[in-house]
Amino acid sequence: MSSSGVELRDKKVTVVGLARSGVAAMRLLQAVGARVTVADAKEEAGLADTLSRVDRRHVTVAVGAGYDSALEGADLVVISPGVPSGLDALNRVRRRGIPVIGELELASWFLRAPVIAITGTNGKSTTVTLVGLLLEQSGKRVFVGGNLGTALSEAALMTYQAGGGPGGPASLRYDYIVSEVSSFQLETIQRFRPWVAAVLNITPDHLDRYPSVESYAAAKARIFENQTARDVALLNLDDERVGALRSGLRARVLGFSRTRTLEQEALEGVYLDQDRIVATIDGHRTAICRREEIRAPGNHNLANAMAALAVGVLCGCPSEVMSRVLRSFPGLEHALEIVRDRQGVRFVNDSKGTNVDATIKALESLDGPVLLIAGGRDKGGQFSRLREPVRKRVKRLILIGEAASRIREALGDFDRISQAATLREAVDLAVRNAETGDVVLLSPACASFDMFADYQDRGRQFKALVQALP
Repeated sequence: MSSSGVELRDKKVTVVGLARSGVAAMRLLQAVGARVTVADAKEEAGLADTLSRVDRRHVTVAVGAGYDSALEGADLVVISPGVPSGLDALNRVRRRGIPVIGELELASWFLRAPVIAITGTNGKSTTVTLVGLLLEQSGKRVFVGGNLGTALSEAALMTYQAGGGPGGPASLRYDYIVSEVSSFQLETIQRFRPWVAAVLNITPDHLDRYPSVESYAAAKARIFENQTARDVALLNLDDERVGALRSGLRARVLGFSRTRTLEQEALEGVYLDQDRIVATIDGHRTAICRREEIRAPGNHNLANAMAALAVGVLCGCPSEVMSRVLRSFPGLEHALEIVRDRQGVRFVNDSKGTNVDATIKALESLDGPVLLIAGGRDKGGQFSRLREPVRKRVKRLILIGEAASRIREALGDFDRISQAATLREAVDLAVRNAETGDVVLLSPACASFDMFADYQDRGRQFKALVQALP
């Protein structure tokens, strides 16, 4: 039985979506004795690599046309984040009274360590990584994953096995679970209750899946839904939409701010006092480091660092350790990653900039004229918001992918625009137009799936092209 009191042994459970988190959910369900079926709309040929890891002697497989027949007779359905929770097939299951949950919810039933859950439109991966580093370098045993990297069901599986389940080392215990959480994952929670729940920012994104920014924000706000007075809600007080979530929370509220002196407002949290980052939490005031000591560039990374520091202070991390981590952490791959300086031209990989707000922040973080490579698959982005930043900062805009014409149209009379059929052609165009002191920036403001496997594939192809330049 899980720590939530849910018994899954011999229950018929269908897992929909055979990406990374779906496979992790399958493994966890097998370990707890469920009778597992995995289902995916893709045909078998497109799932060959994943299906090679499925033991068909113990797992039923339903893929391709008619995959939804696997939902019939299920006692529970678990969906991967990429599976839209409002599918007709899933709604039919709900009408029969069968629970439909996400992999995040399933995993949470088996976790025993305090969960630190971080969401937001941008900065989630950076902040989760930073929190993990702060805790690890303070001697804590930490799992870092969720929507970033390793699915939370992997932590749940190790926790289950460590607690006496089959096949596990009894010595394995986590002090903390640090999880990146997406709005898609939060759509299907029921009991998921993080000890610390942080919202970093909310700007328009995924409007191909949500009817409005308000509904997207409501999905993010579900991270606080099951918290109690023993828990902590961590809010970016510089973000108007995030600040509005403060009313009605049952959890203790902490804030972080680049612009407000929280101590003067009788608020707990982390803020900037002139050039120093200061934490006032649990009645203690701690000056942690100077702003310029943060190695990762940009105001957005200052905000990410403040959020991570608030968690670090709550968890008892020494200030000297936290300061050391911030001085050494360069940022993540594909997030304003400096690839090369070639003949006085810097090449920067920001392939993780998959929405308009991320691209604006990237432009604001860089010095010098920018040759911007943007475009890809549109997620309902408000490309008109790029108009002013592009006019001010961009020497030439090079567009790729499906959204190229939409971006061009949204920029009005801005005419320093080229279009490229491939990323290689875009890089070549940038090189021909760049001069000493310029920056060539890949920050697409779009998803990658029209031309690439994912944003990582896009970023690595860009880096390979840049490194191959003579």
